Amino acid sequence: MKYQSTRNHALTASPAAAVLQGIAPDGGLYMPEAIPVLDWQSLMKEDTLTMSARILSALLPDYEDMPALVRRGYAGKFETEDLTPLVSVGDRYVLELFRGPTSAFKDVALSLLPQLISQARDMEGIEDEMLILTATSGDTGKAALEGFRDVPGTKIIVFYPHGGVSAVQQAQMVTQEGGNVKVCAVRGNFDDTQTGVKRIFSDAQLRETLASRGYFLSSANSINWGRVLPQIVYYV
Repeated sequence: MKYQSTRNHALTASPAAAVLQGIAPDGGLYMPEAIPVLDWQSLMKEDTLTMSARILSALLPDYEDMPALVRRGYAGKFETEDLTPLVSVGDRYVLELFRGPTSAFKDVALSLLPQLISQARDMEGIEDEMLILTATSGDTGKAALEGFRDVPGTKIIVFYPHGGVSAVQQAQMVTQEGGNVKVCAVRGNFDDTQTGVKRIFSDAQLRETLASRGYFLSSANSINWGRVLPQIVYYV
């Protein structure tokens, strides 16, 4: 399977390369050339981790031993085995997305993304350290910091708008433990923060400078398919 830029279908990458790059060189988003057919009825009979591995394997077919990656990403980190349990509330059902380590729905993706990036780094033969840049309006920041905390071969910097997140969210981020994490406040709103990060990714000269210093730039925001993909699972 190949991935292609939404702005230029001739610009393609392997699944591993798409996860590593986060965003295509032309600023487009990487998407699979075709969506594989999944037997959803058989998926519904599986436990959550098995279901996750099957869906992820179908969309990232060059990854080896996806079940092991899924276990390392999720096992023991969520309050429930289902990760996102569906519970009855009166005559309705509610999908609980707050059972992860930071109580944010983004834990589902950001607990697994570091595993996907680490293996992709090995698959692509990259020796440089991964530098993960992330913009947040609150939830993504803490979940990304926790997910990438002390993951070998990675560093992560989270940018948030000063005064634009809750006091609890700011406290969660600035007290984050880990030897490879950094948090920066931006004077402006979230749009300013996100625009700044996107500009960094589209700056070819800056990428070259970072590469000369041993860093490979990537993202934990939803511009990265590896960030979006794990969230498909809880809809199934």
